[in-house]
Amino acid sequence: MSVPTLSRRNVPAAAQIQRRAPEGTGIVHLGLGNFHRAHQAVYTALAMEREPGPWGILGVASRSSTVADAMNAQDLLYSVVEISPEGSRVSVPGSHTGTLVAEQDPESVVRAIADPATKIVTITVTEHGYTVSPETGSLDLDSDAVRRDLGEVWTPRTTIGQIARGLALRASTHAAPVTVLSCDNLLSNGRQTERLVREFVGTFAPTLRDDLLSWMDSSVTFPNSMVDRIVPSGSDRYNETALAHLGVRDTIAVPAEPFTMWVMEERFAAGRPAWEHGGALFTDDVEPYELMKVRLLNGTHSLIAYLGALDGRATIPESVAQPFVEAAARRILCDEYLPTVTVPESVDTDDYIRQLFSRWSNTALGHRTSQVGSDGSVKLAQRIPIPALEHLRRGTVPQYLSLTVAAYLCCIAPPPGFDPGPHARSMTDPARPRLAGMADNAASTTEFVRSVFVDGGLFPSTLASHTEFVSRIADFVDIIVRHGPAAAAGEASDPVPDLGTITSLQSSATI
Repeated sequence: MSVPTLSRRNVPAAAQIQRRAPEGTGIVHLGLGNFHRAHQAVYTALAMEREPGPWGILGVASRSSTVADAMNAQDLLYSVVEISPEGSRVSVPGSHTGTLVAEQDPESVVRAIADPATKIVTITVTEHGYTVSPETGSLDLDSDAVRRDLGEVWTPRTTIGQIARGLALRASTHAAPVTVLSCDNLLSNGRQTERLVREFVGTFAPTLRDDLLSWMDSSVTFPNSMVDRIVPSGSDRYNETALAHLGVRDTIAVPAEPFTMWVMEERFAAGRPAWEHGGALFTDDVEPYELMKVRLLNGTHSLIAYLGALDGRATIPESVAQPFVEAAARRILCDEYLPTVTVPESVDTDDYIRQLFSRWSNTALGHRTSQVGSDGSVKLAQRIPIPALEHLRRGTVPQYLSLTVAAYLCCIAPPPGFDPGPHARSMTDPARPRLAGMADNAASTTEFVRSVFVDGGLFPSTLASHTEFVSRIADFVDIIVRHGPAAAAGEASDPVPDLGTITSLQSSATI
């Protein structure tokens, strides 16, 4: 007997969040990946369940049509499988009204952003999708993709190009207000997105540029936001779980942890869904939540992933179960990241930390180290430099931030002759070829690390002037290669002299 495919006709009422189809399309979302489908789409479905409205989502995939094709075959539906050791819960959001694939039809993306029915453009394209120069923090005008988009009015491929061209068409036709809402792990993500779009527009001919920027001043808002939910890659096991719960076939079920959080500035130029009914929080100051998440959660998550992968661990729960990984995670979180953030008054720090370790230990979810460790060249640029500089200016070398960089380099660009293991090799990173070349050509580990800071395009080159930081990273790379990640973590836990003492000892040795 054949099993029916998921559709609006056969979803069990208990599993469906949004039972009514949206009353129109009001949101264009760039980045039709798992995170969006398990986060913003769920909040939007819950909002429309309480307050119906024209807030359906047009989901835009960047390149692959796999998810879009599957959603179209399933009445734009899919299931979200919430996984915990206590069991699974399956829901069907039902908040999408259409899909596009930008690579195949970039002009339709521009027109969708410009459509007067569109009130909000949301974004989840990862840090890498913003085409930012790591050295300047500005739009990477040397990027081939950006240069191409600057010459193409109707076929932009980059996220910033799509938004800028869509806004230009919008301003020149009906000029209705709109909100652009980044939901990626960028600090001050709304401000950054606005600045990058304005930099793109700044290359236009003077009349078009000035008119468009003037309209943006009055009619386009870019709120900051913070998003949080662990969403692993999908697999057949989650499709099977959805089938067991729903009794229908879903080929694109999305796994997610039960925890979810969304914090936004209340700055919407043309209205918004009642996302508070899904649990979203609105505030005048998102930055404390952003820093808390990007550093305490994401920064620590990166260290867990790199140490775990180097130790042969396939998943984050397996990694954090290793005593040396858990100890290193607690030390970087409490000793090195926490002093650089101001935790919001509404958050109990001890409870938040306990909750983080509980989430990382969710064995049922099985978030893979290779997924968390991928794209570190972009992620670590948001997580390492500012906290590291704060500690260095206070006169201390941040041991675990150094260890994070060292473990990342061993995973992505291992020194010649060192095998980091299958989980590290499975990590994807646009900087891998460039860094691997540096590792192969360096005369010493210290020279390699220094070249990463000077020429690697990952971190601000100012960090290269802190020789004690560069040297400590090189030390950890050597220890990982010779003795393994546990030995390196043990070395990081040993007390070390502060920079003043180091300078004094170096002066005495010179004398």
